[in-house]
Amino acid sequence: MQNYQNTDRASRYKAYVSQLGTTQIHLRNPLIIAWWSAAFLGFGHLLLSKYLRGYVLVLWEIIINISANINLAMIYSFQGQFDLAKQVVEPRWMLLYIPVYIYGFWDSYRTSVDLNKVFILAYRENARFIHFQITALEINYLDKRKPWVAVMWSFFMPGAR
Repeated sequence: MQNYQNTDRASRYKAYVSQLGTTQIHLRNPLIIAWWSAAFLGFGHLLLSKYLRGYVLVLWEIIINISANINLAMIYSFQGQFDLAKQVVEPRWMLLYIPVYIYGFWDSYRTSVDLNKVFILAYRENARFIHFQITALEINYLDKRKPWVAVMWSFFMPGAR
């Protein structure tokens, strides 16, 4: 009996190189990811490299938060001015904000659990990294870097890597 399995392609990979960057999966604590989403909606998804969903939720957070005056109401409630906080908040926008907020941190938790399962399967398969890709737009590859160079760039130009 012949084995017709294609050994060039794994069913799961640990990393992917594309024109937009390098995406890696690794084990993450789902509670930390959910906490980031609870702190600011969409951040948990961004940590999971779910950029489209993450940026949509970040924009949603900003637009709805401003429309509902949530931060202003929080400031008044922290100062003990609860009547002023009730007057400032927009109830219709707030009712629109709450379900999406709950969905955001629940979905980031669920997605991190799913990605952890995918990583465990890729690890058990001993999946390799896709480390080189040629496309019409550019050539992308992984290479080894020195961490101290990144520290120096971040010191002189914060955010640059």
